Amino acid sequence: MDSPGRSRVPTVEKDQISIMPIKDAKELFIWMLSDLRQGAERSTKLFQELTQIAQDPDIKEALEARVFISDKIMNTLDECFKIIGHKPVNTKGRLHEALAEDFRRELAEIESPEGRRLFVLAKANRLVHLRIAEYEVLIAAADLTGHYGVGVLLESCLSDKLMFVERTRQLIRHRLEQRVAA
Repeated sequence: MDSPGRSRVPTVEKDQISIMPIKDAKELFIWMLSDLRQGAERSTKLFQELTQIAQDPDIKEALEARVFISDKIMNTLDECFKIIGHKPVNTKGRLHEALAEDFRRELAEIESPEGRRLFVLAKANRLVHLRIAEYEVLIAAADLTGHYGVGVLLESCLSDKLMFVERTRQLIRHRLEQRVAA
């Protein structure tokens, strides 16, 4: 029986999800880092899908670069787990699945090629903003749990995310300026 008010974290045991109480800040940190890693994995798959959909060469190139950086981030997150001496736990997050499902449905409703291009960029940007917030919290949690090296690695991932947001913003602005000039 669980005690009231106690948080629970899912863990994987022989292909089944079981619930394990989060007892301290370190366990919460591991759970949050695991959720970030699983989300990064799903984000990479979504960016790969967006790359296949993108028809504009500039947008396709930007998304391909994002996939490359996402692979680097996955390796960095794996290094974080090595440093803390733990393996990721299964968090069973469904937020990204819901976002991807909404994206596919909404994209199918847009007929204009130009509108589709901007929509793809906007959704990619939205997904990255979600990740940025998670990195900010995890960097603070790394410091709280005494994993300063992990904090440095997470900061490097965050800088990659911030760079992508800025470059995407510039690409959107460039596309809109071209449209106005035409």
